[in-house]
Amino acid sequence: PMPKLMLSMGLPMIISMIVQAFYNIVDSYFVSRITDDTVEHIGEYAVNALTLAYPVQLLIIAVGVGTGVGINALLSRSLGEKNFERAGKIAGNAIFIGLCTYIVFMLFGFFGTDAFLKTQTHDSLALKLGGEYLGICCVLSFGAVGSMIFEKLLQATGKTIHFTIAQLVGAIANIVLDPVLIFGLGPFPELGVKGAAYATVIGQVLTMVIGGVLHFVCNKEIPSGMRYFIPQSKMIANIYRIGIPAIIIQALMSVMTYGLNVILNRIGQSAVTAYGIYYKIQQFVFFASFGMNNTIIPVVSYNYGKGDKTRVRSGIKYGMLYTLGLMLLGIIGLQLFAS
Repeated sequence: PMPKLMLSMGLPMIISMIVQAFYNIVDSYFVSRITDDTVEHIGEYAVNALTLAYPVQLLIIAVGVGTGVGINALLSRSLGEKNFERAGKIAGNAIFIGLCTYIVFMLFGFFGTDAFLKTQTHDSLALKLGGEYLGICCVLSFGAVGSMIFEKLLQATGKTIHFTIAQLVGAIANIVLDPVLIFGLGPFPELGVKGAAYATVIGQVLTMVIGGVLHFVCNKEIPSGMRYFIPQSKMIANIYRIGIPAIIIQALMSVMTYGLNVILNRIGQSAVTAYGIYYKIQQFVFFASFGMNNTIIPVVSYNYGKGDKTRVRSGIKYGMLYTLGLMLLGIIGLQLFAS
């Protein structure tokens, strides 16, 4: 039954998206507790630096999730049509697209971070801390991009719980490694903001590796082999024909965050820091709703491929109802427990 299907597939996706939001707020929590005898309120500077870097992190998520929407829709539809050969080619091209996306953000990490941060602030300490954090997150962003690709490949076959396990392993690793690398616990050196970045990328790489193994081992419906990795321009164009609108919608959050950082910086550093903390908490609600949105895509696409219009309409109906319920819970929660 569709209500049960949407919940059984949706809950793991919601947890997965909430975990995605969790990465950034955990980093902010620990870096806010950094101390330095030579710099007063360095913890606030560190949180401010992460807030200035956040629009790019949101953009990485936007490109990954938006591309995944295209992959998910085409792959689920092919499976519904029982066209397994085409499904294999879509999966292979998806991994190729992920590699190309990573190269773009890696180059930005090497050459674009300083220029980007200088458009938001001229504070030398915030620039230094933000550059350290953002540079590492971009140069080593293959884990973030790759994990989102494998997430969509597992979602398309209904194995949402598999990737949720991978996400949780990465998130737990991030939580454990944050204080260890930031403050230098045990044999590890004290890395400060760099430690937060390394903890984040290590968690993302763990998620990607587990997600990749689960895809190749458990997604028996999708054939794999070197010939499926050969890029096909028509296949890639079809993925982005569906994915680009989703990328734009997601990227608007990045643009909005960047714009407000620029505006609030004129008021003061504390305003930027406060906005950054608020926005990361708000993301828990939005990302939960995105999880349910992502459930609608494979369900509707699969049944569209089967030609079952009744279940297509039912999937849209229950997906919208559940999303509305999540957003109402979010409104109530944020109003009651804001402080």
